This record gives sequence, structure tokens and C-alpha cells, in this order.
Amino acid sequence: MAKVAFIGLGVMGLPLAGHLAAKGHDVTVFNRTPARAAAWTAKHSGASAATPREACAGASVAFLCVGDDPDVRDVVTRADGMLAGLAPGAVIVDHTTDSANIAREMQSVCAARDIGFVDAPLSGGQAGAENGAVTIMCGGSAADYAKAEPVMQAYAKACRRMGESGAGQLTKMVNQICIAGLLQGLSEGMAFGLKAGLDMEDVVAVIGKGAAQSWQMDNRAKTMCDGKFDFGFAVDWMRKDLRLCMEEAERNGAALPVTVLVDQFYAEVQKNGGGRWDTSSLMSLVKN
Repeated sequence: MAKVAFIGLGVMGLPLAGHLAAKGHDVTVFNRTPARAAAWTAKHSGASAATPREACAGASVAFLCVGDDPDVRDVVTRADGMLAGLAPGAVIVDHTTDSANIAREMQSVCAARDIGFVDAPLSGGQAGAENGAVTIMCGGSAADYAKAEPVMQAYAKACRRMGESGAGQLTKMVNQICIAGLLQGLSEGMAFGLKAGLDMEDVVAVIGKGAAQSWQMDNRAKTMCDGKFDFGFAVDWMRKDLRLCMEEAERNGAALPVTVLVDQFYAEVQKNGGGRWDTSSLMSLVKN
């Protein structure tokens, strides 16, 4: 069992830190809002700290799951940040979905202090985090990954090193590009079936056993048809992720015409007040 820190107790970080504690790791948490850290310690064996530096003191593996590139840079490098508390030989694992560039930048900054850095974005959403069944795609050196991987098994359904620093984030971008197009197609298909007067439970029962089957169909088709969008990953977060995808595509020359279009559709959902709806809310634009 390891002494670990967990920085950022949002909808993903809160349950992930809990799984680490449940598996017997010695966990110290930090959250920008102290009340959330207090709620975590009231439920789990572990401690909270007033700063990232204090949370990371003595930790061999330190996790963070925050908002975006500037948040990662701040919590790692500020005067009372993670690097100030970690000893040489420790490794930082970044579960934030952010850019490949920040992953490479942080790996370089950490390496200068003889501290490892693994970019390790997640797939599986809030339900996956709560159930301890997330998919983790990792970038970083083989040695750093080897230190972190046994600890991540506390909540991993699948965990794989995809390459050097940034490769985890690039893999997550592939994931989000695929999901965006799939959800638009599923929305159009479900709306088409409703307008055709079909029983959509019967439709999904049949086509869900064929080539159209997907996790999104299995878990979201019914709620989409019912106009319910209060499940899982929010549109605001998806647009942040798609922005990262499109920025990277500008650098590497990839064509993302469908992704660009779906991002515009999500912008319409936001204008309609659906920024906190889940990503299946594309259906709201085509159902009526």
C-alpha cells in the first residue's frame, strides 16, 4: 500500500480518492473548497490538507484531477503546490483532461526535480468513477508508469501506457472525437424513429444487437427519447474537450469536419440553457 495524495475532489476526483482509501492506501486530499475535503474525510479513512504542498508531503504517488491547463500548471508549480511537497522519486498522475502540450511541459518541469509525471485522462464518466471502473489512457516514461499503474488499479477497468508524455491526452482526444460523432448519429436516428411513429424500445432492442450497438445506445437511448439529459458528462466539459481536439488538429493537420459541426451543435445546447445537461442532449436539437 502506498502513501498518496489526491488534489481535486470534483465529480471524478471525489470517488476516485475514495477507492484509493478503500483499497488501503494512505490518502491525503486537498480541494480548493475545504468543505468538500471535509466531507470526504468524514466518509473515508484519510486526511485533508490546507495546501497541495502539505497534501503531497511524503507521498510516493500524487494524483490531480482539476479543470484545464492553467489549473494543472498552477496546482503543480505554485509556491505551495505539489512539487513543493514531493520528494525526488515520486510521481504525479494527472487525471485532468487537458492538452498534450501541458503534459509535456509538466513532465519537463517535474523531471528537473527528479519527479515523474504521467498524463492519465479518464473515460467512463461519473458512473465509472463511482463504480471504480474507469478506463485510463496514459502517457509518460515506462518507469513512471510502472510506479503509478499498481495504485491506479484501485479504480481501473482498463489502464494502458500509450506512449511518451502527451500520448494519454492525445488518446483521450481520439475518444472524444469518436463519441461526438456517435452521439450526433444516435440523436438523429432516435429522432427519426420517433417521427416515423416507431416504438423506440423495440427499435433499440433490435438494432442494439447489431452493428449500431454502442455504450451510448445501451445507456442513453431511452432517456434521450424521453427528453431527459441529467446523466453524466456535461456539455460544458465536452466543449472544453472538443476545443482541445480542434486545437491539436490545427497543429497536426487532421481534418475534423464532423467534430467541428457537433461542437457548434453543443454551442446551441448551451445557448438553450443546457450547459450542465449531459452530452446526449444533442437530441434536444433534433427531437421536435
